Amino acid sequence: MNGSAPVFTVPVTLADYAKAAQARFARPDWDFLEGGAGDERTLAANLAAFDQISLHPRALAGIGLPDTKTEILGRTWAAPLAIAPMAYHTLARPEGEVATARGAGVAGLPLVVSTFASRTFEDIAAAGTGPLWLQVYCFRDRALTQALIERAERSGMEALVLTVDAPRLGHRLRDVRNAFRLPAGITPANLTGNGFDSPSVHAQGEFDPTLDWSVIGWLRSISALPVLVKGILTPKDALRAVAAGVDGIVVSNHGGRQLDGAPATLDVLPDIVAAVAGFCPVLLDGGIRRGTDVLAALALGADAALLGRPALHGLAVAGADGVSDVLGIVTSELTTAMALTGTGSVAAAGRELVATQRQGNSAYTSPPAATPPPRRAGAASLRKEELHGSVSDPVLDTMNFLNEITTRYPEAVSFAPGRPYDGFFDTEQIFTYLRRYLDHLETQGASPEQVRSALFQYGPTSGQIRELIADFLRKDEGIDVPPESIVVTVGAQEAMLLTVRALIAGPQDVLLVSSPCYIGITGAARLLDIHPAPVEETEAGFSVPAVTAALHAVRAQGQRPRAFYVIPDHSNPSGITMSMETRRRLLNMAAREDILLVEDSPYRLVSPGPQLPTLKSMDTGRRVVHLGSLSKTLFPGARVGFAVADQTVTDTTGRTTLLADELSKIKSMVTVNTSPVSQALVAGMLLAADGRASNLNVATARYYGDAMRATLEALERAFPRRERERTGVRWNEPSGGFFLSVTVPFRADTAALTRSAEDFGVIWTPMSYFYPGGGGECALRLSVSSLTHPQIKDGIGRLAAFIKEQAPPTRA
Repeated sequence: MNGSAPVFTVPVTLADYAKAAQARFARPDWDFLEGGAGDERTLAANLAAFDQISLHPRALAGIGLPDTKTEILGRTWAAPLAIAPMAYHTLARPEGEVATARGAGVAGLPLVVSTFASRTFEDIAAAGTGPLWLQVYCFRDRALTQALIERAERSGMEALVLTVDAPRLGHRLRDVRNAFRLPAGITPANLTGNGFDSPSVHAQGEFDPTLDWSVIGWLRSISALPVLVKGILTPKDALRAVAAGVDGIVVSNHGGRQLDGAPATLDVLPDIVAAVAGFCPVLLDGGIRRGTDVLAALALGADAALLGRPALHGLAVAGADGVSDVLGIVTSELTTAMALTGTGSVAAAGRELVATQRQGNSAYTSPPAATPPPRRAGAASLRKEELHGSVSDPVLDTMNFLNEITTRYPEAVSFAPGRPYDGFFDTEQIFTYLRRYLDHLETQGASPEQVRSALFQYGPTSGQIRELIADFLRKDEGIDVPPESIVVTVGAQEAMLLTVRALIAGPQDVLLVSSPCYIGITGAARLLDIHPAPVEETEAGFSVPAVTAALHAVRAQGQRPRAFYVIPDHSNPSGITMSMETRRRLLNMAAREDILLVEDSPYRLVSPGPQLPTLKSMDTGRRVVHLGSLSKTLFPGARVGFAVADQTVTDTTGRTTLLADELSKIKSMVTVNTSPVSQALVAGMLLAADGRASNLNVATARYYGDAMRATLEALERAFPRRERERTGVRWNEPSGGFFLSVTVPFRADTAALTRSAEDFGVIWTPMSYFYPGGGGECALRLSVSSLTHPQIKDGIGRLAAFIKEQAPPTRA
């Protein structure tokens, strides 16, 4: 530094602070401080992008004082602004990051602390009162990286920001010209003693150049903190980040400074926001110099912006007070810009606020087709955290992501969907079966008006084909129940929702589920604010003693177990079938423990060979609520399911009804009734087969059985016994159904799924999706039902190539 600072007027803009700060430094020190992680071209591109943005004013908006507060990762910030990670703050001021943290805390805004901070994490955390995040570089020495993260977490930091665009930091032109070296005594305080005593080391070969998206999973395995990635510049990488499960994205081009023509962050922001589609916050870093810049970033989709060099200017001029003043200037300018544009809140900033002089820059002259309509100032703007928690539940997000992956890679072989094979359907059958049911009504004495009403009117809530379903259950499944104990539903999914809603009366009631478990039941429970209690299965299935122990554990907590949900035959996702002995013991346990069993049974009639009896057919004490579906067996598009609920319900006056009647009451407030046309179609199919759905599934059961065998044989060829022993790859061998489970020697998560689809052209489902209490990280589900044999052979070949490439190397 040049000694005492010259006299200057009190800074009132960021430009004033920059000028005052520059006067305090010799040229080499200033160039290093001002250059940051980028060079002249990077900074110029970012500044030019903001300079060519204009904001549309709006008069008489009537918004009052604009609200700049926002919430990121569960923490409320005073403004959508944070201090970006920058190394060696002690070059600007001896207190360094301690003063920066203190100033950020006064402003109520976060500081992202650099791995190369010149003060210790503990000292920084002690000084800061606002949120602190740690910027992470992943070193070749993972143990060093882990130690840093653990130390930061212990000090109270709240998130990790992984820099992903700098596998190697190159030379900065200004520093080369100046032959710059950091002054003695300025070191990376948290790395000293680990080979980083010399600050220049971090610009060379210590970063891990082999990083891929699996690093996100590794970070999660060593820390519970949220993980953001910094350095995303393309929608494709944004999608990969989302697939890897990140908690946030920072659009930043600092690592791209060596690429000629690297885009400005503002130019790529809208397309990245569109790709992320709300899955996680998107922050922008680069070029923020005014409050209007922050509003422009918000209008183009960012959730917040990071401020870099100006914070150091404030630190250099006035320490912590200068940092808080710089942040206050930007926040004040943002408030003014919001008032002039009629923007009442951060969430109300929409694309219509901005215009650009860059005619032809498609990045933000017009929204991409997939982007939601612009938010208008004054229009209703909802915050996701104000909606029901189920919309943010990972179960719903994972299935949306799986559907998106399937759509994005249409040429991939997909073992994901558990849907019937398309080759069984003939369009003309629709008219044949519909006429068959109408003829049935006429032979039963229905008048033309009654026949017409049976198709065109709502019909009874409990269903108009209950007698035919009761006949089918008696003939095919050995379940002998009166028609009035049946409720016809919109698929088995509605039957689950109605049953769970009826049985779980309050927070003291508990639904138990097998784990892994079909996500339809856990999703339905989540919609109702119910958190199922998992009963862990082994590879051989669950045990009755495990269910009993879970029941006792629930009661020990003062709660009341009400029911246990299970798929006894060819379960989804694992494909396991419950033994006859286990069925008997489970029914005895239900009577002894006074709970109900909710039996879901969609795969029996589409599986080859004789099937074991259903729990309901063995139920002498009305302990089983049986859920069924005619989608897999007859007509998927009709979406007809049913619940058999013959349990008696007694009210306070002693009057008794059937549980089916209570389910119908709930259904009347949900779907009113099941489509009469859908009911007519499946009824016509049952009538054409003499009431036996099994007669219509001889060929389908054979086909699915052959598909399962073809899959198992292809796996056997791809992974001979010795290779299975070497790699740890193994799978179960279901006797029917649509699904099997494959265990692999790596995390089969969304990041691995994306790579499998993108690089190998094969899609599967992570088993971890199906574990409500966590688990299944190293397993995947394969569905064989919708594929031809050539597709299965091809798909297993692709899957084997992926697994072998993804598996860690084994020692000879």
